[in-house]
Amino acid sequence: MNETPAPHPQGPANMAGPILVGVMPGQDAVVVKQAVQVAASAGLPLVCAYADATVYPVDGTTGGPAAPIDPDGADEAHGIPESLKTTIAGQLAGRDVTWTIVPLAGEPSRALAREAAEIGASMIVVGTREHKLSAALKELTAGSVARHLFHRQDVPVLVVPVNPRVPDDDDED
Repeated sequence: MNETPAPHPQGPANMAGPILVGVMPGQDAVVVKQAVQVAASAGLPLVCAYADATVYPVDGTTGGPAAPIDPDGADEAHGIPESLKTTIAGQLAGRDVTWTIVPLAGEPSRALAREAAEIGASMIVVGTREHKLSAALKELTAGSVARHLFHRQDVPVLVVPVNPRVPDDDDED
């Protein structure tokens, strides 16, 4: 007898909140593409979130007022860069998903976790860093957004490999 297994309590059948994807200028399009696939297959909206680490949330909320960490360096307006808005709109044009883009303030993993809790996100989608020396040094000193996210909150995190390094047959494990 072939029985269909019951859906897992944390599986797609119980996903009700939006899919939250972390976005940033220069990010590989594969991150948003994967987030769109998850959102569309689950019939959920997509929330693209840009975390500005140069500002902090004054009242601790994601959508509330933000102030610059360095008030002397606050020459330009904070928010989502126009180039990022244009890029995201282009990536999502013609896609069968409802989407928004929101600005967040503060360290990206904390800002994404706060936003996920606030909107009742079903999942957080983030990309890995490129394989470059500067990215390796940044990861060594600050850690990765993905690592911080999946250790600090209970919303599932989908980590999309960006430009994955495929080992040669001669590489050791």
